[in-house]
Amino acid sequence: MTTRTRRETIVFAHPFRLRGIDRELPAGAYAVVTDEELIEGLSFPVFRRVGTMITVACAPPHQASVEMIAIEPDALRDARQADRSTSRP
Repeated sequence: MTTRTRRETIVFAHPFRLRGIDRELPAGAYAVVTDEELIEGLSFPVFRRVGTMITVACAPPHQASVEMIAIEPDALRDARQADRSTSRP
């Protein structure tokens, strides 16, 4: 099966929380990776998401290391919306 990986950097202006992560994450830039697989047999290419992960600093005392945590895209969308609404005066 054909797969592809999309990478993007998402910036949070404020500390935030994501469902599935048990601690508050600091403001900053985060790498988000989405893996998708090709749905075979169609007359045009269509990909389906099979996983989304975010790279974060490990919890203290290991914050010099990073970990990649699987997340739900809806949780990321909600956190970004909350960050944007917090930024407004």
